[in-house]
Amino acid sequence: MHQTVRQAPAKLNLTLEVVGKRADGYHLLDSLIAFTDYGDTLTASAADTLSLTLDGPFGGILVGDSMENLVLKAARLLAAEAGIAPGAALALTKRLPVASGIGGGSSDAAATLMALCELWNLSPTLEDLTRLALTLGADVPVCLAQRTARLEGIGERITTAPSVPAAPIVLVNPGVGLPTPKVFQARQGEFSTGAGPAGVLAGSPADAAALADAIRPYANDLAAPAVNLLPVIGQVLSRLEATEACLIARMSGSGATCFALFPTDEAATAAAAAISAARPKWWAIATRLKAA
Repeated sequence: MHQTVRQAPAKLNLTLEVVGKRADGYHLLDSLIAFTDYGDTLTASAADTLSLTLDGPFGGILVGDSMENLVLKAARLLAAEAGIAPGAALALTKRLPVASGIGGGSSDAAATLMALCELWNLSPTLEDLTRLALTLGADVPVCLAQRTARLEGIGERITTAPSVPAAPIVLVNPGVGLPTPKVFQARQGEFSTGAGPAGVLAGSPADAAALADAIRPYANDLAAPAVNLLPVIGQVLSRLEATEACLIARMSGSGATCFALFPTDEAATAAAAAISAARPKWWAIATRLKAA
């Protein structure tokens, strides 16, 4: 049976500045993003009809959910664009928490587009594939490339940024969802000026400590409103900052997932284990950034 597999890694906002607001209410961002080695897996197999099966730690959450989902929506959209019947048996192993600020659904959609292009022998231009991706969500285009980038606008303007090291990192989610629109609505104060990777990453940091130093001056502007709405996010950040050898701790996206950089894999693994032991209902994973 013809089959293709694509990884759908977690997407992290290493920095996230809110720099303005459009007339239609969408906020304008300037964000440095990177991907991790940990994520979901999408498998596409040849079939006469379109179907989706879900498994993994968070697969059950998506049954009957809107994730009816971005994966199936991506498949139907690509088939319609190509003028073919959407025949494929899709299987998604869901390891990333849902609606957690690390782009799981967007990454799944991007992986679906890439897997089905191979399965269906399609060769759309990058421009056409990016256009399709954008109709699925503002974060989907950058998830096609799976490399460090600067996002501007509402996320649709993508510029390649200097590469990041394969830095040890811990991801922690408290198991409570936080709707993105509520976080933006709760944001107060002036807009940031936006530094961009030219200011954040003048070059490619050599290691986790150098990356931490580079992003330290640039906050996540959504962290304060997110913590106000969901105080447990503050507890997650405090736990990460208190772990031995933590270099920097930040919230990703609009929450509720937070991350911390560590100098070694051993330190990251120990930190994730300590947090899991203290807060067994939280999701805590040690992994690495993708070195790109």
